[in-house]
Amino acid sequence: MSSALRPAIEVLALQYPGRQDRRSEPSIDDIGELADRLHKAVAPWCRPGTAFFGHSMGAILAFEVARRLERKEGVSPAALIVSGRRGPTTERDETVHLRPDAGLLAELRELSGTDAAMLDEEGFAELILPALRSDYTAIETYRHEPGPPLTCPILALTGDQDPKTTVAEVKDWSRHTSGPFDLKVHPGGHFYLNERSGEVIGDIAGYLRSLPL
Repeated sequence: MSSALRPAIEVLALQYPGRQDRRSEPSIDDIGELADRLHKAVAPWCRPGTAFFGHSMGAILAFEVARRLERKEGVSPAALIVSGRRGPTTERDETVHLRPDAGLLAELRELSGTDAAMLDEEGFAELILPALRSDYTAIETYRHEPGPPLTCPILALTGDQDPKTTVAEVKDWSRHTSGPFDLKVHPGGHFYLNERSGEVIGDIAGYLRSLPL
């Protein structure tokens, strides 16, 4: 997706600890701690016109980093674009992170976020399970701390058949900004953006072009 937005839009991607080229680092299973680290990493890069995008757990992290920027630096992103995640104050009792390894992998298969054939490859599951469990622990134990709403506009994207959120729950994002709120619903499940990448890229690019940057 990032390459499709360039060169009109400069894209900077963040890699969490415990993944790919940071695989040797321990994963972080707490949203607050991870948001603190991400805030420290992105603050020097933020300038007028910078927007944040996050999908699923990344949506909550983008939101929490934006809150830290506004609170600590007095800087507001040009926009927050969230995808595949219900609003921060809409809670569910989820315990996937407490399942055994087989249960975690079953969840991944159900969401269709990873090629099922790859999950069956020898050694692959063992490679991703530590980071996967950390992610589920972090997002399922996350609780929104009350505070002022963001001042930047929010665009929320979602699939209409996402088992992790309903469209009504996605609309909760409107409560977390004093600025404009927009919602776009696509056909599909939690990883709708994989199947409809062209449309999602169009949504993001068009939205950013419409902002008074």
